[in-house]
Amino acid sequence: MRVYIPQIIPIFPLPNVVLFPKIHLPLHIFEPRYREMVQDILKGDRLLGIALLKEGWEQGYYQNPGIHPLGCIGKLIGYQALEDGRYNVILSGLTRYRIKEEFHDKPYRQAWVKPLAFTEKTPTLNPKNRHQIDRLIQTHLKARGSFPQLVTMLEKADDETLIHALCACLTLTPLEKQFLLESEDINQQSRRLLELIKMKDDNEKNEKEVKRQLFESEEDPGIL
Repeated sequence: MRVYIPQIIPIFPLPNVVLFPKIHLPLHIFEPRYREMVQDILKGDRLLGIALLKEGWEQGYYQNPGIHPLGCIGKLIGYQALEDGRYNVILSGLTRYRIKEEFHDKPYRQAWVKPLAFTEKTPTLNPKNRHQIDRLIQTHLKARGSFPQLVTMLEKADDETLIHALCACLTLTPLEKQFLLESEDINQQSRRLLELIKMKDDNEKNEKEVKRQLFESEEDPGIL
């Protein structure tokens, strides 16, 4: 089902969160300006853009620091209004966007955005990438007993949901997730994901080898 995306939407910048299409994101809203944002979107189409703050955001957090121009539009599909004015909300990722212009005439940031779709009309993984992604699920989720409910869901998911869910749930830095979100299509996104995971695995193996050698040297001073 296609959803109408208005030209101007509220933007919610976060330092460590990247939203992906077709993925649900729970958030706790406590700052006064973002409480007002939630109140406003509840009166309208319930859409907002999640944006990752750029490095150095701590210096001027309340003066609209820089954000990555490509993010994901989410639809508020559930919320809980707390007695003190805070909100618990759940967003569902709809589509990526690119910011064309920002506006700061409200307490929270707004932007004129262009919705972005992947280059394929029907995103599917090529057989090689699908095989490698299936192996990733086996080695990093099933074998480690991680996210059993997610594994069951992934086995039934379409390719686009599969890739976005892995990008969202695997242990990656916010900048790495932003790098994945900015992929041109899900095949490039899957290759980037596999490369990042391989690099992390290699680093982990190297760290273990260094610790092993240090341990052996402490046990036998003659080694060094």
